[in-house]
Amino acid sequence: MEQLRGWRRVASAIWSAPSDPQIYGSLDVEATALVRFVERVRAAGHHVTPTHLVGRAVARALAAVPDLNVRILGTRAIRRRSVDIFFITAIKSGHDLSGVKVRGVDSRSAIDVAAELASRAERLRAGRDPEFARTKAMTDRLPRPLLRLALGATRLVTETLDLDVPPLGLHANPFGSAMITSVGMFGLPQGYAPIAWLYGVPLVVLVGEIEERAVVVDHQVVARPVLPLGATIDHRFVDGWHVSKAVASLREYLAAPERFEPRPEESG
Repeated sequence: MEQLRGWRRVASAIWSAPSDPQIYGSLDVEATALVRFVERVRAAGHHVTPTHLVGRAVARALAAVPDLNVRILGTRAIRRRSVDIFFITAIKSGHDLSGVKVRGVDSRSAIDVAAELASRAERLRAGRDPEFARTKAMTDRLPRPLLRLALGATRLVTETLDLDVPPLGLHANPFGSAMITSVGMFGLPQGYAPIAWLYGVPLVVLVGEIEERAVVVDHQVVARPVLPLGATIDHRFVDGWHVSKAVASLREYLAAPERFEPRPEESG
C-alpha cells in the first residue's frame, strides 16, 4: 500500500467515487441521401427537417432493440407500450425550452411526425397550451426546495407509478422512450446533453448542423454533407451489444430515408 501524493492526493480530495451511468458518444452521418429526401419533401409542401428524420431513426432503433424501450424500476425492466419520442422545443425565441412527446414514431411517417410536432410546438410558442401554462406558472413560483419536491412527486406519479392525472396536467411517461433536440438550428456543430434523474429515458440525442466535410468515397476524397449526432446514453439500460444493434438500425435509416418513407404527396 502507498499513500497518494501530489495531484492524485488533491484529486481524491476534490472528487468522490463516480456513480454517474452516463456514456457519451458521437456519430457522423454522410447525409447526401438525407438532404436529398428533405429537399424533395419540402418541395411537396411539407416542412420536414433532419431532426424529424433523426427522431424516426431513433424510434426505429428502439423498436429493433426492444430491451432499450423500457422503464427501469429497481431491478426490473418494464416494456413501454409504444415507441414515443420527446422532441425538445425552443420557445420565447430560444430563451426557454419545452417539448412535445409524439407517440408511435416508429410506425408513422416523417411527414406525419413533422406535422404533429409543428402544430403542437406552435401552440406552446403562442401560449395556447393550458397544461404547459399551468406547469410553467407553478415552476416559476415555487421556491427551489419545494420545486425539487414537486418534481420528485411528479416523477413518482408519472414515471414510477405510470399514471395520468389530467386535472394536474400530468401524463404517464411524459418524456417518452427517448429525447431528441437540435443544436444545429442555433448554428452549433455538435453537442451533448445530460440525462436528468427526472427523465427516465435511456438516451438523449442532439442533432448538429449539417456541413460539408471531406469524406472518402470509392478511395477518393470528396466533399459531402455530414450530419453530426451527439448521444448521451444511460448505461443502466444498455451494454455494447444493444448500442451496436441500435446504431446499425439508425445508420440504415439515415443512409436512405426514402426506403422507409412513403412518397410525399403535395400538401394542399
